[in-house]
Amino acid sequence: MSGDEARAVRDTDLERERARYGLLAVVVSNLAITGVAIFGVWRLSSDRAVIVGVLTSAFTAMTSLTTAYLGIKAVSNTARSMAQDADRHRERTRESAAGAEPTPAGTPASAPPASVPAPAPPASPSAPTPAPASASASPSVSPTTTAAANTPADGGPPAQRSR
Repeated sequence: MSGDEARAVRDTDLERERARYGLLAVVVSNLAITGVAIFGVWRLSSDRAVIVGVLTSAFTAMTSLTTAYLGIKAVSNTARSMAQDADRHRERTRESAAGAEPTPAGTPASAPPASVPAPAPPASPSAPTPAPASASASPSVSPTTTAAANTPADGGPPAQRSR
């Protein structure tokens, strides 16, 4: 077994133990919260409003604890898989660079193809640009036209016309 394989096995075992003990901590914490909530309900059985508050707080704490564990676990797994993908990519790049033949001294290496196409030539300035169809079909409305349409015939505000 090579060093990389041994390291991968150790990392997998470590991750498995972290997941196991993390889940155990969440379960034990949730059981402790449940026990305290049951004790609180038992001791405060006469006041229903306090019982609702105790149960709400207990369920909120359990939900927060469990959600935090699962969120941290998901982010940890994602980061680990991204790091492994980067390591694999780095190894492939290293292998392909080692397998490439070196160019002799004085011979230029082939240039990579251009990734950006050349810009298109500008349109000729003598060609007229067509106007949009919607601009010629709609009449233009100026602020003075709009103001004149909203002014009553007697010149006063609309509220005074009804008097």
